[in-house]
Amino acid sequence: MSFLHLERISKAYPANGSDLRVLDNLSLTVEEGEFVVIVGPSGCGKSTLLRTVAGLEPPTSGRITLSGEVVNGWGRDRTLIFQEYSLFPWLTARQNMAFGLRLMGQPETERHRVADEWLERLGLAAFADYYPHELSGGMQQRVALGRALAVDPAVLLMDEPFAAVDALTRTRLQREVRTVCQGKTVLFVTHSIREAILLADRIIILTHRPARVRREMSVDLPHPRTIGAEEAALEGAIERELL
Repeated sequence: MSFLHLERISKAYPANGSDLRVLDNLSLTVEEGEFVVIVGPSGCGKSTLLRTVAGLEPPTSGRITLSGEVVNGWGRDRTLIFQEYSLFPWLTARQNMAFGLRLMGQPETERHRVADEWLERLGLAAFADYYPHELSGGMQQRVALGRALAVDPAVLLMDEPFAAVDALTRTRLQREVRTVCQGKTVLFVTHSIREAILLADRIIILTHRPARVRREMSVDLPHPRTIGAEEAALEGAIERELL
């Protein structure tokens, strides 16, 4: 049995007296520890798909199961990271990272220990007491990533998390994410085919709206990756699928 299973998921919104269908009988499986990247045309429903898995958007029909249990609404076993950093401006980097643990009722000493561990792993130990406005965009996104991982979710959902940073920072964050998410189940949405190739164990290509799975591609290349001949050939194949 697959770890995360989406079974014939459809999602429609009321619009102009009718229903706007965004997802249409979409089925997908993700194995435990797999890094799956979703690409597709702009506006096809990628973000809606992530919000549905997160439990923020109930599907119109179909069902989602995680470890055999039906997903009904938000749960701490799934954490969603957005393009926007969504940090609390009145909290320091350490306090932001510890926020989820605080909601879970962890003692202060324990949540600070976990937060400090993630600050160290993400190269932010020297900035633990800095506030978000004192950090660069890339550093803020590292804090957001650490906050998500600190609660040890079963599935990490990432919606265009590096779109707001410069190209050099984006490359650095891509490598860091693959490192710190080793063994973690990740469902990652991006508009960048190249980013998908650099990160994914498997790439899911969606159709135009309403989204269905058009094709799946395994990426059996070692990490860290660069765009060489094999990667370039795969990039071209994905581009042709999206035309």
